[in-house]
Amino acid sequence: MSPKIKLKTLLETESLLVPCVYDCASARAVELCGFKAMMLSAAEMCMASKGMPDIGLISLDELLWVVTRITDISPLPLAVDIEDGSGGPLNVFHTCERMAKAGASAVLLEDESSPGFAKGVVIDNILPRKEYYAKVKAAASALQGSDCLLIARTNVDTRQHLNEGIERCLGSLEAGADMTVIVRLNNLEDAKIVSQRVPGWKMYPDLNQDMDMPEVDVEDIYKLGFNFVTMHYLIKAAMAGMIEYGKINFANNSNVYSNHQAPCGVAGQSGMPFFDPQRWLDFEGEFTGEKTLYKGPKLKI
Repeated sequence: MSPKIKLKTLLETESLLVPCVYDCASARAVELCGFKAMMLSAAEMCMASKGMPDIGLISLDELLWVVTRITDISPLPLAVDIEDGSGGPLNVFHTCERMAKAGASAVLLEDESSPGFAKGVVIDNILPRKEYYAKVKAAASALQGSDCLLIARTNVDTRQHLNEGIERCLGSLEAGADMTVIVRLNNLEDAKIVSQRVPGWKMYPDLNQDMDMPEVDVEDIYKLGFNFVTMHYLIKAAMAGMIEYGKINFANNSNVYSNHQAPCGVAGQSGMPFFDPQRWLDFEGEFTGEKTLYKGPKLKI
């Protein structure tokens, strides 16, 4: 495994397009595609591990279980959506401290009092500024001296409250955040306003997030100083692919379709070639003194 790259080091020299992952397989796919960083989506993890939409039911221990497994196997820096940080300032401190120890390269802390994106925009659900800044301060204190960055996220509805979102970003930076994001930002004109008024590192959320919302070009966003741009596609791609394969296998009463060679050169029913089996066999050989060759299909990317 390559040494883990520090997210801060990357951000000091370039802007990043960051896919949202949810487990080790999606993290491996992102690495194979050439991306340089990734974010663990609490929403997609909830769908993958609980079979539920994002309604705020992921516990800290469940989140840490996935984080440690991804950071153990991937050299890419992993930002983690910690939603509300599991409660008040002390809960947030504890959450962030454990995330840093688990190898997270950044944490994303939101200002909703009851997390769960499936609930939509609920104005009454946004914490008062003072309460949220206390949580930001606790997170910054917990991460001090670590390589883990703090991204302060506001969920205010930009269609009606863009100025409020900007003020919350400014207050969060003052409270110790390393980066800010207005998570419902969805068009270039609003992005220009945020760029002019909010200094420092900025995250742009969910590139081209909705067919019914104005789309933006990533290069235009980079020029405005948004150097951390996330996007969702992995769980949709995985589900769509599994259903496509499954429908054909079901109709044919066989898995012949699954055994066909995929675009990446993998034939057969096993996904093992995606996870570099020869590297692990070579590693075992360092202890046994024996050379074992993986004889299955090879990955071609």
